[in-house]
Amino acid sequence: MRHGDVIVVDERGRVTLPAWLRKRLGLRPGSKLEVRIEEGRVVLVPVRRIRARDLLGIAGPEDVDIEEVESALGDTS
Repeated sequence: MRHGDVIVVDERGRVTLPAWLRKRLGLRPGSKLEVRIEEGRVVLVPVRRIRARDLLGIAGPEDVDIEEVESALGDTS
């Protein structure tokens, strides 16, 4: 991992993340990042989409038809 890369804020307030960083984090055009300020630093955190299938079993062993849940949530991925 590289540290210390300097990026520039353009006239519209935008920054470009280096390609190595985008690749390492799996970021693509349209990826969403949460922006926070922590201890005076700007922190960008990738927002990951959670699918119904990813939550299966978290609430307990009760039988659930995952297809019904995905259909109700509109999750077709």
